[in-house]
Amino acid sequence: DPDLVERLVEATRDLGIDLQVNAKVKGIKQQADRLVVQAETEQGEATFDTEMVVHGAGRVPAIQALNLEKAGIKSEKKGISVNDYLQSISNPQVYAAGDISASGAPPLTPVSSIEGHVVANNLLQGNHHKPDFTEIPSMVFSLPSLASVGLQEKTAREQGLKFKTLYESGTSDWYFSRRINEPYSGFKVLVEEGSDRILGAHLLGSYAEELVNLFALAIRYKLSTEDLKRTTFAFPTAASNLIDIV
Repeated sequence: DPDLVERLVEATRDLGIDLQVNAKVKGIKQQADRLVVQAETEQGEATFDTEMVVHGAGRVPAIQALNLEKAGIKSEKKGISVNDYLQSISNPQVYAAGDISASGAPPLTPVSSIEGHVVANNLLQGNHHKPDFTEIPSMVFSLPSLASVGLQEKTAREQGLKFKTLYESGTSDWYFSRRINEPYSGFKVLVEEGSDRILGAHLLGSYAEELVNLFALAIRYKLSTEDLKRTTFAFPTAASNLIDIV
């Protein structure tokens, strides 16, 4: 969620980290035992002197050595081109799952597991199964953690859904945050009008990586805010905040 990302940027800089957003790396040079990164930032050309450079932009499917063209298998930048059943669009004898599948799903471990089960079932039973990525949580293991599951506001609007947004940019005065001295925390939850079911949840703060799983459960089984409020959670745990969030 863009609003919570802004809060995370603030928290990161507050830790003393020089965070450069919207910067384009132009080159990396070795100077003695140091590395110098040349970049184009929002303020112009800049250089950064450091001991180590880590590339963390994501995974690339390892399909270059498979000679896919010889087998008539079409591929693209994100992997093998597949249909809704994870079957190759050009060679029906081939299926692809996980990081080599250009299914459009995020490259996450749970996604690979889901796609693997779908492929196995379709191989054994024919094309009757499609992957369902309705409630795949994603995480940034930062300080504090940032978690997300379900729809974002922009996507929900594009789908024509009517919903209300429960948003708190700062919950540092909540008991749970004060107890662990968490200066940066917040949430944004999308609730469908009429049904009151959870459409999406975006969380910033300690234990967000655990709390997001409860929202994933709520989205999967179409639970309403009242369903969550009627549930008794152990106190003082992260889950006990659910009642106040919704």
